[in-house]
This record gives sequence, structure tokens and C-alpha cells, in this order.
Amino acid sequence: MQQHTTFDTTLPVAIGSDHAGFEYKEEVISYLEAKGLTIKDFGTHSKDSVDYPDYAHPVSTAVERGQAAFGILICGSANGVAITANKHQGIRAAICWGEELSRLARSHNNANVLCIPARFVDVAVANQMVDIFIDTPFEGGRHQNRVSKMACL
Repeated sequence: MQQHTTFDTTLPVAIGSDHAGFEYKEEVISYLEAKGLTIKDFGTHSKDSVDYPDYAHPVSTAVERGQAAFGILICGSANGVAITANKHQGIRAAICWGEELSRLARSHNNANVLCIPARFVDVAVANQMVDIFIDTPFEGGRHQNRVSKMACL
């Protein structure tokens, strides 16, 4: 049984956003790079209007294939990127707008993609949620039983 799973931060962090999350994505990248983490930025690269699935799918694919430690997706509400990411069989994307939600997404749900609603949190909270997401291990145990039932077979 899987217990106390943490991320392999020797791998890059996959990150992506739409236009509404672009400025936060840039801030989060700078924050993570200052902590010594490697980033794989899947875009967008400006505030020009784009379609969020074009960024959520590559981030999710990188995480799913083990090419990234975990993923971060940012859009206005985080709903679109979370729905898109969760279409991937190996992804457990969680919308978080506070520190406790980030902690629970990891410890109880073994989330591997953090979805941040840029229009509803400030960037300092976003960075705190990222820290918590990275530092919180999956508890396993009774939670593993539930997580194992998430996949559509």
C-alpha cells in the first residue's frame, strides 16, 4: 500500500496558465526558481486571450508521463483548467483557494496538479499554497483506498 508519497523535486515543475493566470504564473515561476526548483513553462507567454485547454493538456501530460514532479495550472476561476486536467487518467487536479485546501488536496487526495484561481486569491496566498502542496505528503491508508477508486476503468 502506498504511504506518505511526496514529489520528486529533482524533476521539473510543469506549469501553465491562460491569459487570466499569466501574471500569477510568472510570479509563481519566479518564486519557485528562487527556491531552486526547475520549471517547465508550457505557456501562455502573454496576456493575449487564449484557450486554457491548450496549456492544461501539456502540463497534465508531462505529469502523467513522469516528466514533471507535479503540475500547477492557473486561470481565472481554476475550473476550466481543473476540468481539462482531470480528463487525463493519471491526474488528480485540485482547485485550491486557501492553504488548508492545498494541504487536504495533497494529504487526502494525493493531488498531483494544483489549480489556482487567479481572480480569487492574491499571489502571496498562491505561493503559500504552492509551498504547502510541495511539502505535504499523501497520507495513504484509508485515503489510498478512496484514491484508488477514482480512475474510470
